[in-house]
Amino acid sequence: MKSDFLIALTQLAAERNLPRDIVLSAIEAALVSAFRKDSIETGQEISVKLDPGTGDVSVYLLKKVVDEVENDLLEITLKDAKKYKADIEVGENVAYEKLPASAGRIAAQTAKQVVLQRLREAERELVYEEYADKEGEVYTVSVQRVDSKQAVCELGRAEAILPLSEQIQNERYRVGQKMKVLLKSMERSVKGPELIISRADDDLLRRLFEMEVPEIYNGSVEIKAIAREPGARSKVAVYANQEGVDPVGSCVGLRGIRIQNIVNELHGEKIDVVQWDENPIVFISQALSPSQVLRVDLVQADLSATAVVPENTLSLAIGKEGQNARLAAKLTGWKVDIKSDTEMAGKEP
Repeated sequence: MKSDFLIALTQLAAERNLPRDIVLSAIEAALVSAFRKDSIETGQEISVKLDPGTGDVSVYLLKKVVDEVENDLLEITLKDAKKYKADIEVGENVAYEKLPASAGRIAAQTAKQVVLQRLREAERELVYEEYADKEGEVYTVSVQRVDSKQAVCELGRAEAILPLSEQIQNERYRVGQKMKVLLKSMERSVKGPELIISRADDDLLRRLFEMEVPEIYNGSVEIKAIAREPGARSKVAVYANQEGVDPVGSCVGLRGIRIQNIVNELHGEKIDVVQWDENPIVFISQALSPSQVLRVDLVQADLSATAVVPENTLSLAIGKEGQNARLAAKLTGWKVDIKSDTEMAGKEP
């Protein structure tokens, strides 16, 4: 029994990084199943105690303490129970007979199955507790397998799912690849905790800036808004909460090293960092970077704006397939229409 159970389960505990008391609890539950299957009558309760130091197993038959016995196989009076344990109370179980600590081959197989099941359950519960309050955190994962619908990644002791909807469209994942992801959600399922991770969420970009830019982490620079088309381009509006701090310069870093580290992590996604301003005219002008903006006309009623740009930078302001204009509108919260100065001059009386 000692070699069959303790050695094998100690190895399992080490492999799965489970606490010792959980392993012992699993062994005891397995032994209860084994002895119940092998050597006791139907309905009887037993108790199994395992000495972690020696590996010795003690097995006892139990009876419930009652005022009036109806089934003497399962019940015992308080008076008789006190012969075995002086401080026993009605409603408790008392150990009244020790059984030989041996189980047959079939019972041992049952015990093995129970052990594995209990260890899996314990492992799932530890995973749940570890990540229950970690939604929104960034982790480095390793890709384990990839199919047409999702990528399965290793996240510590857990498996995390990167569904198609949370992938960057132009990224291709390979087994063994390491990358940073956002833990988007976690739910309990029949198979244990289901961790959903993301590469496409705006908050991944936000957290990467926090990790790379100390001024954002300590609060002297604040990210006010993010507009992102994952894998293609993003715009990030930043504001300095501390006088004398350059918010855009802090994010870009010396010779662009900080922003380049984020771009590299996102496999080449272009990132425009612009300065946020409470004046929507100034903010919209900044958001349309890198294009020059001559003026911005606002219609407050429906939060729409017309940005006038030089004719020769009109295509730059609009961007490829309208991307620059689209991201600027998302970043500012205004519907932005872009016109060239030539076009506007032709309309003016």
